Amino acid sequence: MKAASPRRKPEAATTRSATELAKNCTADRAGALLAWYDRHRRVLPWRALPAEAADPYRVWLSEIMLQQTGVKTVAPYFEKFIGRWPDVAALAQASLEDVLRMWAGLGYYSRARNLHACAVAVWRDHGGIFPDDEATLRSLPGIGPYTAAAIAAIAFNHRTMPVDGNIERVTSRLFAVEESLPQAKPLIQKLATTLLPEAKSSSARAGDSAQALMDLGATICTPARPACALCPLDEDCAARLRGDQETFPRKAPKKSGELRRGAAFIVTRGEELLVRDRPAKGLLGGMVEVPGSTWQAGQDDAKALSQAPMLRRASSWHRRLGVVTHVFTHFPLEVVVYSTKVPARTAAPKGMRWTPLASLGDEALPNVMRKIIAHGLGT
Repeated sequence: MKAASPRRKPEAATTRSATELAKNCTADRAGALLAWYDRHRRVLPWRALPAEAADPYRVWLSEIMLQQTGVKTVAPYFEKFIGRWPDVAALAQASLEDVLRMWAGLGYYSRARNLHACAVAVWRDHGGIFPDDEATLRSLPGIGPYTAAAIAAIAFNHRTMPVDGNIERVTSRLFAVEESLPQAKPLIQKLATTLLPEAKSSSARAGDSAQALMDLGATICTPARPACALCPLDEDCAARLRGDQETFPRKAPKKSGELRRGAAFIVTRGEELLVRDRPAKGLLGGMVEVPGSTWQAGQDDAKALSQAPMLRRASSWHRRLGVVTHVFTHFPLEVVVYSTKVPARTAAPKGMRWTPLASLGDEALPNVMRKIIAHGLGT
C-alpha cells in the first residue's frame, strides 16, 4: 500500500500572492468557519438571530459605535440609542445636542457628529433607506471602506469582507503574514477575502462569514493565549504550526505623541457649575467643558493660569493637589485643576453658562471633563 504523503505546512505570507497562498483550501476553510459559527455565534444586541434578516440601521449604528471601542462598552450605549431612536428617521430628526448628550462617555466624539449627519443624509437623500452598495455607502458621512463593507456584507449579504482588528489578527496568524502593519493591510484584506464561501455555493452567507471571523478573533484567536485547540482553522494555521502565533500581527513600533499640559477652572455658584460648549469642529467638537487653558507641550502653570476666566467678586483660585491625566489617540495630557467660588447672581462670562450640579449627567461631557470635574469638586 502506498504511504500517505505528509501534509504540507502552510507557508508564511511574504511576497506571494493571496491567490497562491490560499489556493488549496478556500472552500473547506469557509465551510469549517461557518459550521463553527452556527454552533458558537455570539448573541449581541445588534446582531440578527439565525434565519432573521439583518436591520441595516442596527448594523450601521453598531459598526460606528464599535470603532476603536469594545463590545462590552458599546452594548449599553447601543441599547440606549435604540430605545430613544429606534430607526434612522427618528435619529435624523433628533438634535445634534441630544445625540452628543446620549453619546457622552463613549469617546471619539467625531463619530457622534458623523452619526447624526449620516442619519440626516439617509433620510433626506435616500428616503430613509440605507443604500446597499459600497460605493454609495462610502459617500455618506462617517462611513469609510471598512464600515461600508461591513454594512454591505452583514445587512445585504454582498460578497465582501470587512477587516476589523479581530479579522486582521486571525488572518495574519492563519497565513503568518510577516509584513508589519499598517503596510500589511492590503495583503491581509486579500487573504481574508479568500475565506468567503464561493459565490456559486453560499453567497447568501457572506455576512455570516465576516461575523464568524469577528467572533473567532474575539473569543478564540485572542491577542494573548489564544485557544488554538478550539479553533476550527487550527490545522491550517501557519503561525500555530510554527508556535509563534502570539507574535502576529506584526506591528511597527508605535510613536507616542508629545505630552501636552493645561489647566482647568472649576467655578461654582452655589449648586451650579460654570461650563461652555467647545467649537463644533476639532477635538471633542460640540461637547461641553469647564473653562480651561489651551493644551500645549511645555506649557507652564503660570501661562495656563493666565488663561483663567475673568470673574467679578470671585474668591482666589485654589489649586487642587495632583493632576488629571488622560490619553487621547495622538497625545497624552496632564491637567492641573483650579477651583473658586462666586456669589449668587454672578453673571457668566460671554460664551459660558451656569448648569446645575445635579444636572451634569444630562450634559454632553467627555470623559476627560468628567474626571476634571470630579477632581475639582473633590468627589
